[in-house]
Amino acid sequence: MSEQRFCLYRTDSGYVVELDGRLYSGEQPSWDELITHEDLHSHLADLSHRAPPSSKSITDFRLRAPIASQEVWAAGVTYFRSRDARMEESRSAGGGDFYDRVYSADRPELFFKATANRVVGHGENVAIRSDAKWSVPEPELVLLISPAGKISGYTIGNDMSSRDIEGENPLYLPQAKVYNRSCALGPCILVSAEPIPRTTEIHMEIVRGSSAAFASSVNLSALKREFSTLVDFLYRDNTFPNGCFLFTGTGIVPPDSFTLQHGDEVRISIEGIGTLINSVG
Repeated sequence: MSEQRFCLYRTDSGYVVELDGRLYSGEQPSWDELITHEDLHSHLADLSHRAPPSSKSITDFRLRAPIASQEVWAAGVTYFRSRDARMEESRSAGGGDFYDRVYSADRPELFFKATANRVVGHGENVAIRSDAKWSVPEPELVLLISPAGKISGYTIGNDMSSRDIEGENPLYLPQAKVYNRSCALGPCILVSAEPIPRTTEIHMEIVRGSSAAFASSVNLSALKREFSTLVDFLYRDNTFPNGCFLFTGTGIVPPDSFTLQHGDEVRISIEGIGTLINSVG
């Protein structure tokens, strides 16, 4: 049982569980109730055991972002590449040293990213701010955390960011990060009894027209912070009755000359979870 890895999808009619290439679908009166189960892995094992396999493929279902009432938070400057990018973009504003200090400090940078209504799912459009001139996607592994602070699963996230706004002044971070359709999650939640391996690779490709405008990869081994540390700081003096999602930071940053354009397609893949695809619109 401990070796079973489930992919949990939210659909228009309920949920789909994928195990060993087989799909098990069911109706769930509350997505919150399903994903906040304190032992989600055992719960999905029970559900898949009781439900007959579906004859459908995952493309037969209309997928939704795997979020209901959860808040979305994010950790910043957890990769060396991110530290360098943040320092460079804010250097003229006098904030470059802040990011170097955050990278080496015991306390991580944690910030609020999105409410559920600002989140889009696989196949939906993300947005760039109308008053931004330099916008990028940030591909990240995202933790699903239970109300009690347990890491229950993992998904893929796109933390859309306005680098020129954040670089103008670090205090503008909320405006650079939090706006409608600034966050994408999906396509599923990976639920495993074992932690996701630190050798796991994150890959991002940005397609413009018919060719790749940018592509890069990074391993979770380059992540400076432990997941448990990020969760511990987030849950200090905070309660999350329906659990929450936590972006763990990005190690992939396009060159300073690159900015997203309307019509670009962002593809983020993480081993074991799949590929999150969103167009900019």
